[in-house]
Amino acid sequence: MKIVLLDTGTMGEDMEFSSIERLGECIKYHSSDKEDILERIKDADIVVTNKVHLGRDVLSHAKKLKLICVFAVGYNNIDTEYCREHNIRVRNVPGYCTESVCQHTFALLFALIENIRYYDDFVKSGAYSESGVANHLGKPFFEIAGKKWGIIGMGAIGRAVADCAAAFGAQVSYSSISGAVRKEKYENVPLEKLIRESDIITIHAPLNEKTTGIIGKKELAMMKKSAFIVNVGRGAIIDEKALADAVDNNIIAGAALDVYSAEPPEKDAPIVSVNNSERILYSPHIAWASIEARKRCISMTAENIEAFINGKNCRDVWS
Repeated sequence: MKIVLLDTGTMGEDMEFSSIERLGECIKYHSSDKEDILERIKDADIVVTNKVHLGRDVLSHAKKLKLICVFAVGYNNIDTEYCREHNIRVRNVPGYCTESVCQHTFALLFALIENIRYYDDFVKSGAYSESGVANHLGKPFFEIAGKKWGIIGMGAIGRAVADCAAAFGAQVSYSSISGAVRKEKYENVPLEKLIRESDIITIHAPLNEKTTGIIGKKELAMMKKSAFIVNVGRGAIIDEKALADAVDNNIIAGAALDVYSAEPPEKDAPIVSVNNSERILYSPHIAWASIEARKRCISMTAENIEAFINGKNCRDVWS
């Protein structure tokens, strides 16, 4: 089997891929520009990608392709309809980054609501030493305990965040965008109710036709002025221009983002050009990327490939 890895650079320079390399003729590319993809996959039996988009325009030229593996949970960069039509299996790695994303959600939130950047700068600048006062309360912060925490996307990650939020004493509810009814220990509420009543909203949903743009100008205007929103799901779930305006005009208290509608965003994109910059916190799509999670991702991908080669019946993304 010829195995082509299209963007190993997205997994970090500290990762190694021997568990995949041992499974066949393996060709690794640090990154793949759009014009490179067709030539690189045309003779491949198996393609592994993280962020590279594989649409039918290029897949139609990959006549030997039998399996696409995604170094991710999300697979919206793959034309799965084409793959189903042409018997190309598609497998992702669900669950590999649950702990990492959950932890990063709280890292972003804590840094935002406790104004960590401000207080760190206050000490490092020497202002604290010069103040002559034992403490400084220039920016107020609040406790999570007793606050209403709304979750959009109650999958494995959303559930992990819910459990941690509850452990801090938050009142947790969630909204099921898919409409699926599952037995959960948290209240399932309509999206509008969640948006209006929550003090903290965290997003853990996949990007699809039901979630694209579900948080827009109207929804942001419904939020409490004291509320915070954190998106570690997919960037296009939020209307970024509307969010930038909401932060700049104090419609909400603040936001933290790990994901963007374009990655990376343009330098002058509204979402990274917020004037009220102390009210918004960013990270460059790394919530998934703890060392442990990246190792699990590679290992689980190798298991998917090996199972396919050995003819085992494994779960495809649409099953």
